[in-house]
Amino acid sequence: MRSDEFPDNDEDSPFTPAQRSAAAARSTWVSVAINLVLSVAQIAAGVLTKSQGLIADGIHTLSDLVADFVVLFANHHSQKDADVDHPYGHQRFETAASLVLGVLLLAVGVGMLWSAAGKLQNPESIATVHITALWVAGGALVAKELLFRYMLAVAKRVKSSMLVANAWHARSDAASSLVVGIGITGNVLGYPILDPIAAALVGFMVSKMGWSFGWDALHDLMDRAVDEAEVQAIRQTLLGTPGISGVHDVRTRKMGDMIVVDAHLEVEAQLSVEQGHDIAVEARNRVLQHHRVLNMMTHVDPFKRPDLDHLPPAQLAH
Repeated sequence: MRSDEFPDNDEDSPFTPAQRSAAAARSTWVSVAINLVLSVAQIAAGVLTKSQGLIADGIHTLSDLVADFVVLFANHHSQKDADVDHPYGHQRFETAASLVLGVLLLAVGVGMLWSAAGKLQNPESIATVHITALWVAGGALVAKELLFRYMLAVAKRVKSSMLVANAWHARSDAASSLVVGIGITGNVLGYPILDPIAAALVGFMVSKMGWSFGWDALHDLMDRAVDEAEVQAIRQTLLGTPGISGVHDVRTRKMGDMIVVDAHLEVEAQLSVEQGHDIAVEARNRVLQHHRVLNMMTHVDPFKRPDLDHLPPAQLAH
């Protein structure tokens, strides 16, 4: 998922976790129904019309069905409340689902490339495709593009990176159907080798998208920080809290579509422990209210004093 999919501020997002889950489930079931019909139609038509490209496109669509059920599974489990074993909740089920989607796409893409390479090595085995395959590819292209636009709109509305990944999976299907249509057209016009070439291009596109999704999800599972603009927005919210004179060491890590934050807050040294605590609580509440932050750990430091927390043990001894 690209970092600019969602705005930094969540004040304009009135959706509760339950509402987000319901919207995700609805859009995914729509995708299940469409992909089921398309995969059966594409694979059957590909076999009957002898189009390797259309069969590859059908297998790609079939992989969407598996992806949809992965999304439904992750969407259900990510909404569970925090427990003893998962004190921050289960939001990373969504990130794990994105990783599974990426691996699935990569495997499907590599399989397509392997199959197409076999045909290209034996061009005499390439059959002439019946023109019916072109109509099926065209219908699939329209259906997948409409599905992509619908799913991406839902994903942005409820701000779900997992749904964004699944929506772009649908867009990759639309692009592959376009390539397959071009390959079938070339085959019908007397250039049979264009059909397996189209299948190979589809395989390359699917592999590239799978790698991208999988790599991003892997980094998120390794506690990748959010982008600098969002960190600065959180920092400004902290600095706007009455009683805070400075902020340093603001650290973030992704937790699904949410963020966990650590921050050191600088207050006047003469304040009591209770006053410093109240300021830190107010700062935390502001951040949780105005940003997509799941939890925030604060540490109070005296203003314009060395932060001893970061000194090596040898220096602390002196």
